[in-house]
Amino acid sequence: MRVALLTEGARPHPNRGAGRWCDRLAEGLPEHGFELYLLTGPQGPTAVDHLPSVWRGARALALWGRRPRGRAPGALRRRQYARAYEQLVRALVMPRERGGFAAGLYGLAELAREDREDATLPAFLASAHARRVLERVWRLPGADTSAGHPLVRDVLVAADLLEQCLRPLSAPWYGAGPGGLGSADLCHVVGAGPAALPALVARHLHGVPFVVTEHGLHLREQYLGYREAPYRWPVRALLLAFFRALTEETYRQAAILTPGSDHDRQWQRRCGADPARTRVVYEGTEAVERPAAGAEPQAPTLVWAGALEPGRDLELMLHAFAEVRAALPGARLTVHGEEARPGYRAHCEALAERLEVAGAVEFAGRPASPAEAWAGGTVAVFSALSQRSPALLADAMLSGRAVVSTDVGVAREVVGPTGLLVPARDPRALAGACLALLRDEERRDRLGLAGRLRAQERFAVEPVIGAFREIYLEVVSQYPAFPTGAGGEGGGSPRPFARPAEFWLADGPRTPGAEGADGASASPEYAEAV
Repeated sequence: MRVALLTEGARPHPNRGAGRWCDRLAEGLPEHGFELYLLTGPQGPTAVDHLPSVWRGARALALWGRRPRGRAPGALRRRQYARAYEQLVRALVMPRERGGFAAGLYGLAELAREDREDATLPAFLASAHARRVLERVWRLPGADTSAGHPLVRDVLVAADLLEQCLRPLSAPWYGAGPGGLGSADLCHVVGAGPAALPALVARHLHGVPFVVTEHGLHLREQYLGYREAPYRWPVRALLLAFFRALTEETYRQAAILTPGSDHDRQWQRRCGADPARTRVVYEGTEAVERPAAGAEPQAPTLVWAGALEPGRDLELMLHAFAEVRAALPGARLTVHGEEARPGYRAHCEALAERLEVAGAVEFAGRPASPAEAWAGGTVAVFSALSQRSPALLADAMLSGRAVVSTDVGVAREVVGPTGLLVPARDPRALAGACLALLRDEERRDRLGLAGRLRAQERFAVEPVIGAFREIYLEVVSQYPAFPTGAGGEGGGSPRPFARPAEFWLADGPRTPGAEGADGASASPEYAEAV
């Protein structure tokens, strides 16, 4: 089957994009034809130049930066755009009109598709007319302005950000022709957020089902990121309302959701996801093939790894280490990670001085590889206030080192009974767990081996590939073929099994003349079988 992979490749925010995960998926399912549709930063189409060969022919759209050139709509068309845009904005700011988001979104998508040759939608969204619509609706009586009354500069900033968020609606990807999403059998959205917009449009216009994979929830990351965004609170509230509405519509329309952990699955349910359409698929990692770490260091050493920021709570680790050091004078602490909050490393170094453990604490920076970090320690310790991703925990477990972690986020789900879990913000409990392992070599070895086996079982690549092989077949089996389009060109009605099995073979009928008008093969064998 033809699978369209939709993901973000670059954003103003770090740590986004699918990366190697999409490569492994396409390489693991060679029986399917994958095509990549990439939302990028200002580099636009040039972003596909350095992709692996498996993505030859990938398509890219610049999501951020200068808007594409387009022709402003005429008077009649402008009114149609304004009506759809107003409906969408009212859904964002009027509490009683939340249900109008989908209608406004699809209204803009249909207009943009009709005017795709002229790129009219970006031109309209950047026009003074669209800004007036936004300003008028935003200041209506009853509008939600709990974040503050919007100023003129807020309208200008918000209009520009909304244009960038809605830019995928005007992508030249829609239609049932070659390269169009309408001819795909399935869309696979990796990362959600704006990457889900093309899948929603393809679902609306052509009936193409889509699957959503999230390794870390896009909406949660937006809430965390906008706390420090360089915008006033009214703008932040409006954009978060957009992402919240987009997430709810994505979860509502998706055929299957595949969160990367049960912790994320619970968050998705709070956003309206249907539990019956949710499958937890852990993010596979090639690190499962890595050999376990070698011999432990001579001195009892705790190793801590992560971004140097308050959320990782290195202060808790330092307070706990002070108690460990008092009970075990030869103990050492190695801290691996780069500074994510300016001044935070200096703050932690000063705290180590006050606790009189600075001589036993090494700030080693970013290691050459995670395996190198774990190999230099006796016990791996995680002291975060929230643990949203299982990746770092799983990597530590794969090293064969025993793990101590605060019981937050995905920690209990990932570590399970193979490590020690302690309450967050409790230095005494963290110190006690570390001392228990440092003093008991047999227990360390037993937990380290159990943790490695557990991580290998849950985070191997093969189970991920197998899970998506089954998910793709399950989704496609529940959706009929659309030989003449659904809701789009031709107006044909769906026909289950409209294409014979031999259609999907590499040497099967792929040219327009090889099929009948209804998409079925004209071969006598097929006619006889029917």
